[in-house]
Amino acid sequence: MAQPIMAKATAVWLVDNTTITFKQIADFTGMHELEIQGIADGDVAAGVKGFDPIANNQLTQEEIDAAEKNPLHKLKLKFNSAAVGEEKRRGPRYTPLSKRQDRPASIYWLVKFHPELSDAQVSKLVGTTKPTIQAIRERTHWNIANIQPIDPVALGLCKQSELDAAVQKAAAKKAADGASMTDDERRKLLSTEQSLSMDPEPKIPSAIEGLETFTLSDDREEKEEEKVFDADSFFNLPDDDGKDDDDA
Repeated sequence: MAQPIMAKATAVWLVDNTTITFKQIADFTGMHELEIQGIADGDVAAGVKGFDPIANNQLTQEEIDAAEKNPLHKLKLKFNSAAVGEEKRRGPRYTPLSKRQDRPASIYWLVKFHPELSDAQVSKLVGTTKPTIQAIRERTHWNIANIQPIDPVALGLCKQSELDAAVQKAAAKKAADGASMTDDERRKLLSTEQSLSMDPEPKIPSAIEGLETFTLSDDREEKEEEKVFDADSFFNLPDDDGKDDDDA
């Protein structure tokens, strides 16, 4: 549900100028009912000047009258065509202070495993700046030796659906540009749902590539097995003629 601008000041005005219940005001402003009660008692929002929602095109008088007559009526924010699209986020994503130290690790993960993503896409996903992204791409970041790549989804910096959408957009752009891609790059450009639905591809370990037709036996080995060796064949013994010559 859309909320009014300056919600706390709007709540102050509604408490002071209407008989609407605390629950109705709390639902309209997105605040807790106890906060509205605190405003009425003077414990919350002390010194805050009320913000008239009627004069500022957020409520109509008819809507307030209906709410005063019916305690179950929920106030509805007045439609403002000029505000359409204002809720859309612009610029880099806001990252909470507790997770800002994780951003270099997530940037490193994105540039390593999804190099096709542009700096603008990376910035939008994890809420960072282009100089930081370039520093990590070029490994000139001051702490690059201690940065380990970590999936930003696992860190809670973005949603899997957002990452998949960015990857798919990068794939479409690369395909439109006509750039050739390796099999590994194509696999990276798949979304999580697509990659999980694919059948596992049998692979030959790299250590034995080229040995698919190798056999453990050949004709020469079979012939060697057929040949029988006797004990005398392992010693270079003189023949009988040599013995006769020594006796003479």
